[in-house]
Amino acid sequence: MGRIRVLVVDDHRIFAEALAAALAAEPDVEVGAAGSAAAAERALERAATEGRAYDVALIDADLGAGAVGPGARARPGVEAAEEARRRPAPGVPPPRRPGAAPTAPGAVGRPADHLRAEQLRAEQLRVEQLRAEQLRVDHPRTEQLRAEQLRPAAPPPDGIALLGRLRRAHPGLRGVVLATADDPHRAARALHLGATGWVAKESSLARLLAVVRGVLRDETHLPPALLTGVIRELTTARRDRTESERLVDSLTPREKQILRCMVAGLGRQAVAERLYLSPHTVRTHMQNVLGKLGVHSTLAAVAVARRAGVSPSEPAVPPSIASAP
Repeated sequence: MGRIRVLVVDDHRIFAEALAAALAAEPDVEVGAAGSAAAAERALERAATEGRAYDVALIDADLGAGAVGPGARARPGVEAAEEARRRPAPGVPPPRRPGAAPTAPGAVGRPADHLRAEQLRAEQLRVEQLRAEQLRVDHPRTEQLRAEQLRPAAPPPDGIALLGRLRRAHPGLRGVVLATADDPHRAARALHLGATGWVAKESSLARLLAVVRGVLRDETHLPPALLTGVIRELTTARRDRTESERLVDSLTPREKQILRCMVAGLGRQAVAERLYLSPHTVRTHMQNVLGKLGVHSTLAAVAVARRAGVSPSEPAVPPSIASAP
């Protein structure tokens, strides 16, 4: 075995520098370092272009975890969307609460008995008309917001997700996860994305070098304490996937097409436009999909589809183009 090129990907600078220095002291190891996902991708692309591709990437499992502050949310929740939907448009007074005295513009807090009944009725009618018009204009945006909420949130960015991307872009690269704690669920996810090793950060340099050399011999290295949990996780995932595949296979071709649109996060109107169907027909198909999958919501149907490996739909070809010679 010749020189081994190792890329350390860790945004904890002190740890990364110490690890890189320790590895570089080995006569047969050449080391590079990257402090972020973007830097790692650039380093690998540059090395591949120069004909000096990296052999192994040591990636921090929690890479980038500190970039999101406490309480930060990557996407607004359903409650926020509903609040936006209920919020009145600018210049449109809020609806009158049952039993509350009507109030005219420019007379906030003025007693209602000082206004003529006819003026109040005319004003209330105008407000209701304005609100109805605003709801009609905002309807497409409301549908888009609700579709966004139904779209399954991607897992937060971390080193394991980066490993999957790097493995797809550089199939010859071996990926080893550096973890602060043993977690069977995350270890199973890492293996699924192409990792061939899982090493605790507090492991000795000798142990780390043994893993690096082992994965280059196409070995998979896991701590013994993780093996049982990882096998259980992989078995459960396989069983869930098999059941999900069986359910998806029960759908008709059109229903599978609808399901792929649901996975893409499209609402009913958007699905109708993409597939050149009426919204009523799309609604019927969606109900059939939910029934056959044994779920009660679009979000649950998307979860089943994801487990079965269903990918989002691509834009459909208009009938006029599809039928052209």
